Amino acid sequence: MNAPHAPKVAGIDPSLPSPTQTADPVTPPLAAPNSGVQDRLASWVSDLTTLHELTERLVRTGSLDEALRELLRAGASLVGARRGLVALEPADGLGPVITVGLGLGHADLGQIETIPRGSASAGHLLDGLPEAGGERRADVTHPDIASEADLDPRHREVAARLGFSASYAVPLDPFRATPCTTPGLSAIPAPAPGADGSGTGTGSPADAGDHPAPGVPGVPGSETTSVAGTTSVAGTTSVADAPSVPGTGQGRDTAPATAPSSGLSAAMGADGPSGRLGGAAWLYDEPAEPAERQRHLVGLYCQYAAAHIARLIELSRARAAVTTVQEELLPTRLPRVPGVRLAVRHHPGPRGGGDWYDALPLPDGALGLSVGGVSGSGPSAVVAMGRLRASLRAYAVMEGEDPVAVLSDLELLLRLTEPARSATALFAYCEPGTRKVVLAGAGHCPPLLTGERRTEFVETTLSAPLGMLSCWEAPSVEVAPSSGETLLFYSDGLLHRTGEPMDRAFARLHTAAASAPKGVRGDPDAFADHVLRTVLPDGPAASVGQPSADGTDDLVLLVAHFD
Repeated sequence: MNAPHAPKVAGIDPSLPSPTQTADPVTPPLAAPNSGVQDRLASWVSDLTTLHELTERLVRTGSLDEALRELLRAGASLVGARRGLVALEPADGLGPVITVGLGLGHADLGQIETIPRGSASAGHLLDGLPEAGGERRADVTHPDIASEADLDPRHREVAARLGFSASYAVPLDPFRATPCTTPGLSAIPAPAPGADGSGTGTGSPADAGDHPAPGVPGVPGSETTSVAGTTSVAGTTSVADAPSVPGTGQGRDTAPATAPSSGLSAAMGADGPSGRLGGAAWLYDEPAEPAERQRHLVGLYCQYAAAHIARLIELSRARAAVTTVQEELLPTRLPRVPGVRLAVRHHPGPRGGGDWYDALPLPDGALGLSVGGVSGSGPSAVVAMGRLRASLRAYAVMEGEDPVAVLSDLELLLRLTEPARSATALFAYCEPGTRKVVLAGAGHCPPLLTGERRTEFVETTLSAPLGMLSCWEAPSVEVAPSSGETLLFYSDGLLHRTGEPMDRAFARLHTAAASAPKGVRGDPDAFADHVLRTVLPDGPAASVGQPSADGTDDLVLLVAHFD
């Protein structure tokens, strides 16, 4: 039985084959990189994340001591150590010279300092011992101190006493080159041909050219170059090429002394410390040494940390210079006048303020006492304070019996020489023999008279600060302290540091003076310390000239006890 034929339709020949469909060519997908490259990329991202977190914590430190301790903690986590120390000794010789320990007490640091300088890890770095080729030492490692025959005996003795068996140290040099590049951070080797299954090695990041390995962030000039199938940071040596000096205690890598990079130079300033700042060493309880990856990470971190520490050193030097000038402009000692005993506490602010105090012997056994403050802060305020204080001394010698005349002359001088500034001042003319005190104030805090029977403020605030009015006037006030009573002169910094409103701060000062024990009232130094301990929240009671680290105003407290 024959199969039925398809019906014929006009214009269609069913015997012709169907035309082939035209389609766009399909591009085969790029081969995924092999697992080794993926692991390297993941490790690289992890290392950069770690460095980012550690440097963020570092830049949040506001003082040199905090930065050094954070450096030790971060470095210990990177190299896997438990203890360490950092020796700060800038190469320019201007200081400061500081040694800070992690997990080490003062006695332990003292024993480490007895190790000969050329033997200890940090000593090598501070001495800057060169290698045979004239290159600077990039790090120093002692993987097994007990077995090193050429090590100084004192080094082994101290290590055995303190219980560490190995050490690793790096310099603190913001301009040193990175010691080496480490796989996983800045080197991504190209896989062998066919490693991705294609037989040609296509699709690999090293061959792709469109995705070069990024440079290390934060390092100037960290462009990437590819050498012998390895992508590394320009200006550094790859792990395969890094020289390794055989023998214990030698620098594993050396970094040539290069010119400072423009980025770090601009960040640190032309007047900042230059060269090596010191060295950091970490101690292991058992024989060990950090791996190449750990060494590179801690090297990068220490380079960033050195730049931050250099800025803090420059800041501390500037603050120390301002504090020194301020202290030199104030009395180095208080006069001894029969019938009255004096004590002073002065805590300058970190930026340098314009508060002053003075005690000046006057003719006929009299005594002139003054406290005051110039508006503003910084070196200019310190200089203005010195000029006003010197002028007030001259006016006090000529017309000290009239405190209003003294302050009137001072106000005229301020308007003529410092028209953009204002100042507060308080001057007291004291006759210890008759226990008579005449005071005049110009916008300054009222003195406090305290004894066993009374504690009261002496009203002297009925006038404006100097330089605020075209014609300054103020009344004088006379008080007669009894035997055993004390007169307190102070600056507004004492009230501001309480952190409370002014009315509560005045009440706090009043309570502190009234509650002084009987044994304290007869000693002006003890009384001043009692007032500071009671009034201030954290109760500092340091000697004259100790700077304040809390970013507040100057603090002046002048105590006059009448016998």
